[in-house]
Amino acid sequence: RPHCPALHRLVLWQPVNKCSFRDLSGHSLRLTDEDVTQVQLVLDQSFKESTLRSYASGLLVFHAFCDSRSVPEDQRTPASPDLIALWISTIIGSYAGGTVNNYTFGVRAWHIIHGVDWRMKEPELDALIWAAEKLQPVHSKRKKHQPYTVAFIEALLNNLNHEDPFDSAVISCLTTAFYSGARLGEFTVPRLEDFRARDHVTRANMRLSVNKNGFEVTVFHIPKTKAEPVNGEDMYWACQNGATNPKSALDNHFQVNNPSRDSHLFAYRHKKNGREILRPHTKPAFLSRLAKAAKSQGLEPLQGHGIRIGSTLEYLLRGLSFEVVKVLGRWKSDAFLVYLRKQTKIMAPYMQAELHEAFLAYTMPPVRCESTAYFSGYPRSLDASLYSFCIGDRS
Repeated sequence: RPHCPALHRLVLWQPVNKCSFRDLSGHSLRLTDEDVTQVQLVLDQSFKESTLRSYASGLLVFHAFCDSRSVPEDQRTPASPDLIALWISTIIGSYAGGTVNNYTFGVRAWHIIHGVDWRMKEPELDALIWAAEKLQPVHSKRKKHQPYTVAFIEALLNNLNHEDPFDSAVISCLTTAFYSGARLGEFTVPRLEDFRARDHVTRANMRLSVNKNGFEVTVFHIPKTKAEPVNGEDMYWACQNGATNPKSALDNHFQVNNPSRDSHLFAYRHKKNGREILRPHTKPAFLSRLAKAAKSQGLEPLQGHGIRIGSTLEYLLRGLSFEVVKVLGRWKSDAFLVYLRKQTKIMAPYMQAELHEAFLAYTMPPVRCESTAYFSGYPRSLDASLYSFCIGDRS
């Protein structure tokens, strides 16, 4: 097991029992080591870099356990269900349930990449992961994500300088992420060295869309997202009233920083070694600045996912139908409904003895939109007027 970067660990840590490539008759194929490595590298690319780092940590913990128990190398692949169960049971209570789950799937991915059978039975694995959730350390439990609100964002803006290169980029990134219902990672990069124009949003990826009624939306194409790593996805917002208007924030950012077409959309001017460069906007730097702004206003800093949650709640509270919000936020499932259970204000209109006619027009039954070309993977029926307003006519 050579010393290597975590990103390469699943490939470079070769198991003793490797896959032998055979034809349909069972005869061994004459492949070079380079051929085998190529297959493994391609399989490795099916995982995101952040996932590979997490999986690599799991593989390290697994081998550390095996070393401590003097488990022979040839018993580690394929790992027997009993060995995997014993290993998981020893780390339960030391890590968060989600971490145990990721570590386990890291060992599974290692088996897959090297063509070794994964023999752990799903019911037993599910039971162990459930136990890991129940027995996780108290300190490892994350605080519940509290939603950003328009009022909270306005308070943050009081501590951010619109003329400062970094602050102006933070303001624009925050308002764009909020009003487009985006995941924060879709408009930021994990680290400075991670930015790639082919994977991340740039100024060249934005456009203006106007429908036949004159409603304008600004559209951002993200080349690679969590849900669509190959084709990417479009995100969009319309002008808003007040200090949190994303268009005003974006215009100001472009005036202050003027990122090039191939630069990160929220890149900002930064001095390095006596010269000025455009620096990609990283998620840690973004959250750190917002936390500082919140504390200066006497507020508790919120987590990044709270932006997406807050966006969902904001649009629901405005009276947009559930289906429109689901499309706007690109929710593939009904996971966003968990936020409804905690917001009585959203559910209140649906529970009244008499519903206003205008409110019913937004909820049930929705008008069928004539064009359904834009709804791959989404509900096919939407309020046509709201649909046009939210994303505009792309014809």
